[in-house]
Amino acid sequence: MAEHKLQETVALLSRTPATLDALLRGQPDIWTRRNEGESSWSAFDVVGHLIEGERTDWIPRARMILESGESETFKPFDRFAHARQNQGKVVQEKSMDGLLEEFNRLRTQNLVELSSMRLQPDQLNRCGRHPSFGTVTLGQLLATWAMHDMTHLHQLTRIMAFQYRETVGPWSKFLGVMHCNGHSAD
Repeated sequence: MAEHKLQETVALLSRTPATLDALLRGQPDIWTRRNEGESSWSAFDVVGHLIEGERTDWIPRARMILESGESETFKPFDRFAHARQNQGKVVQEKSMDGLLEEFNRLRTQNLVELSSMRLQPDQLNRCGRHPSFGTVTLGQLLATWAMHDMTHLHQLTRIMAFQYRETVGPWSKFLGVMHCNGHSAD
């Protein structure tokens, strides 16, 4: 197994809010509210999903590993909680800029908490219990947090490219993002 280097993970995690902000802040609805078709997510949905992860997934699971090890199993992560929270509400009441600010605030808090854990290399090998995967390490959880960000940044560019799938005309064949079939909605 490759050695996990926490500072490399934090370097990615700390940049995601600014990356999202640069890509999405102030953009018209074509870039933030449209999706790739039925049952797919918009950029607005992706940011909502990332916020839910900041609230309920990464740091709570890290704490659980440090405090309880494998004696407790993680609560399953609800990948669609953000969508249910918006059901019956006028989603227009929420703005992309507001979501970006909330994500930035939560990520900053979580990175401060992660730093306050003062994790040592041997602690990254501490194990927890995932409801589907079984035994996982703290290092794997933290690396997954960063790669989860990368997956959704990739997803966002794919969603945005989809909006211009016909607009680019014959150049489409040279634009790899136009041909990506995606990976997952979460």
